Order: sequence, then structure tokens, then C-alpha cells
Amino acid sequence: MDWFTAPDYWLSRLVFQRALAGLYLVAFLTAALQFRALLGERGMLPIPRYTARIPFRRAPSLFQLHYSDRFFAACAWAGCAVSAALLAGADSLLPLWSGILLWLVPWALYLSIVNVGQTWYAFGWESLLLEVGFLAAFLGNDEVAPPIVVLFLLRWILFRVEFGAGLIKMRGDACWRKLTCLYYHHETQPMPGPLSWFFHHLPQPLHRVEVAANHFTQLVVPVLLFTPQPVASAAAALMIVTQLWLVLSGNFSWLNWITIVLALSALRFPTTAPSVPSAPLWYEVLVLAVAALLLCLSYHPVTNMISRRQVMNRSFDPLHLVNTYGAFGSVSRIRHEVVVEGTLDDLPREDSEWREYEFKGKPGDPRHWPRQFAPYHLRLDWLMWFAALSPAYAGEWFGGLVERLLENDRATLKLLRRSPFPPDTPPRYIRARLFHYRYTTWRELRETGACWERVYVREWLPPTRLAYAADRM
Repeated sequence: MDWFTAPDYWLSRLVFQRALAGLYLVAFLTAALQFRALLGERGMLPIPRYTARIPFRRAPSLFQLHYSDRFFAACAWAGCAVSAALLAGADSLLPLWSGILLWLVPWALYLSIVNVGQTWYAFGWESLLLEVGFLAAFLGNDEVAPPIVVLFLLRWILFRVEFGAGLIKMRGDACWRKLTCLYYHHETQPMPGPLSWFFHHLPQPLHRVEVAANHFTQLVVPVLLFTPQPVASAAAALMIVTQLWLVLSGNFSWLNWITIVLALSALRFPTTAPSVPSAPLWYEVLVLAVAALLLCLSYHPVTNMISRRQVMNRSFDPLHLVNTYGAFGSVSRIRHEVVVEGTLDDLPREDSEWREYEFKGKPGDPRHWPRQFAPYHLRLDWLMWFAALSPAYAGEWFGGLVERLLENDRATLKLLRRSPFPPDTPPRYIRARLFHYRYTTWRELRETGACWERVYVREWLPPTRLAYAADRM
């Protein structure tokens, strides 16, 4: 049936699938390298404790059936292996039905992780990866041309990502409507990148142009995705350029990259399509059934998107098949950071020596220039940004972090850039203090070499020893 497939998009499918497999690989690698301290049996938010109170129907996961750190590691590294195989094109070597099943393996494994990931996995890009990953399984391989309906649904996801983000900005912080949010955003974003300091110091008129361009890209351009070519490709290309600008300006995990990957599926590359047979009937029926299901599940996300009480980054089904997205509806005007310190003194005194823990991504030492980590996701660093906004955001896990620092827990210390204490000499007390951070000026940077200037605000957590660490939060 000629109406079912779009042969001209065979290269778009190839590029999209390989790029998506690369993001899967990053996601599973992040899980494999960080889970023990965050979610393991001795983690800050242990999975067994979570699955004991949350039923399977609310959070479907392999780990509802069995959990051990060894089993989680096996699942995470298996996800890495399958993702690497898909990146290498293994699905093209298999029959169509086997290729579909192979694509569903990383989706099922990552769903199992996200559904028990709790606060550490409560980000929109987790659901977005699952939604895109599920749909990608039905895009086919070299045995068939890409189905039109799946290409349409990928654009539907891209539309909701961009348009939803645009709406929540217009309905949220007034600075988006005044075009002034970028006066602050590059300085106060969760995890600045190596170029964020320079972005912050761009002239304010250019910041206003940035915001206006963002509104145009998120509120006007998405509609053009559903127009004929080459307009749809031009719209997708503009989104890619915008997302690359965001990639340069900060560390947003794989949020920008998966949006770029989605946009790639809407591009029609000027190349000759190979000759492939017609799609088998069973495949057509399967794709149409999946499309019907996803369109039905779109009701709640669309209702939320057009509501005046729009919420961002919400899943409406436990399989994360269709979700709602949006980011930075409000922008902080000042940056606070929680600085964690420890001492070896048996009893803290005013003249005690307090040594600071250094994190990999979050600002700490004012002289340490931010590094590029995205699309890799530093989960603890991101949650520390929320902790600085309010202790309520850290109530579940910060006590566990302090307890493990007091024990010099090896898995936890691996999440940090540097511990100020030898492995065999843990601190006797841990405290946390809140600081106000701001970017230095050009003159201050030349004179001091520091990209940040920080001022003490208040005590965030009083000196705490091991016996009481888990009870202080």
C-alpha cells in the first residue's frame, strides 16, 4: 500500500535510529556508573524500600520482581550492549519482527530503571527517551520503507516538546514575556557549561533577541512540521540550530540532544531511496494499532498543554508512552549553592578546620571552570541545585548523602570530583552552608582567574555526626 510508507525518508530513519541508540547508550552508562550510591541496596533511596510500598501496576519494572545490586548492574550493562548493537546497525541484519523486538529491549530495560528511579529519575528527558524509544521500535528496518504514520507521530512528539515548552514560558515567569529571562538564566541554570560564563556576558539586547527567537521557534515553528516539504525540513533544521545553541550554553543532560534526534526524523535528505518490498500486512496492522493507542493516550497531555494550569514534565501512564513536557517556566534571579564540608575534629569548634567536598558539575571552588558533561547526566549534582532552592527538595536523600560521606562510602565518593579526606580517615562531622554565587566580571576574571564570586548566606545543615546523620533532614 503506497500510502503506508515514505521511501524518501529511509536515510532520515537511519540517522534517527543510530542517534537514538547513541542516547540510549549514554543513558544506560549513566545508570550503570551511578546507581549503587543513589538507588542500590545501600543507596540514598534504595530500590527495595521503594518497591516494598509501590505496587507493580503503578510502576511496572523488572525490579519489582527481583532486586539486587548485581541484577541492576546486569540490566544496565545489558542495556549498554544492546544500545551499542543498535548503534552499529544490528537491527538491519535481522528480520523485521526481530528488529522490532530488539528495539523494545532497551525500552523495557530503561522503563524498569525509570519506574524505580524516584527523585533521581524525575526529569522530563527520562520520559521523553522512553516515549521516543517505544515509537522507534515500529519504524522498521531495511526490509521496509519508513511508515508515514510513525514519522507523523515522531513529529507529534517534537511538536509537544517544543510547543509545550513555549506555552509554559508564556504562562509562567513574566520575564519571558518581557524578554529579560536570559539576563539571569545562564548564571542560575542547574549546571552551567564551559561557555555559560560567556553567554551570560553577552549584551542585554542580544539576550532579548535570544528570548524572542526562542518564542518563535517554540510557538510558531512547530506548526510548520506538519506542512509539505521543504517547509517541514526547514522547520526541523531551525529547531536543530536552536537546540545546538542550548547545547553550547549549558549542561542539560540529553534533553537538547533527543530533541535534535527527533528533528532529524523530520528532515528529508536529498538522496535516492533504495528499492524495498511492500510492507507485510501484519506490520501495517501492528503500526496502525500502535498509532491508534498513542493517539488515544494523547488526550491527557493535550488537555494539560492547552490548560491555563499547565504542568510540565508529567507522565499520564505508567509505561510513559505519551507524556507532557516543558522546562524553565520560571527563572531564578540569584544563584544559591549548598557547599558540603567535613572536619576531623572530635568536637566542632569555631576554629575547626572544615574541608570542602568538590562536585563534578555543580559550582564549588570559584576558580574551577565548569566542564561539559551533557549528554551524560550527573544526577547528584542536579539534585544539589534543587537542594539550594529549598531544603524540602532534599528531604528524601540528603540525610543519606551525609551519612555516606561520614562513612567515606566508596560508591558515593565516586560521584564527587574530590573528597578532602583519605579513604581510611572519614570525617567526624559534616555540615552544609548556603552561598550566593554570581559570575565574575571580565575585570574580576582577569585579576583573580575566578569565574565565580561567592558570599556566605547562612547555615544550611548544622554540624552532624554519624549517629544522627539520617535523622537531621
